[in-house]
Amino acid sequence: MKEGYVYIISNAKRTVFYTGVTSDLISRIYQHKQGNGSFFSSKYNVFFLMYYETHQTMYHAIEREKQIKKWKREWKLNLIKSKNPEFEDLWNEILPKGRFHF
Repeated sequence: MKEGYVYIISNAKRTVFYTGVTSDLISRIYQHKQGNGSFFSSKYNVFFLMYYETHQTMYHAIEREKQIKKWKREWKLNLIKSKNPEFEDLWNEILPKGRFHF
């Protein structure tokens, strides 16, 4: 089975957050950075990767995405802070060397 990823992206001011799910994290974040990720992300310039987690199956990733989307904003912020306290763009962390650098 294909593994899945849940991710949270944000705008430059870290005021807008979008939670998504994908089977290819690098390609999906790249799409967001190009303005092709989703209507919401392109409208609000939400393309900085704040948080991500890996799941063994897409089913589990989708279930987790649904759970996080129901959360209060404060809970999402705490989740991000638990792994990314500086709210840095994690894009370069997920990239193999030499691919899609911005």
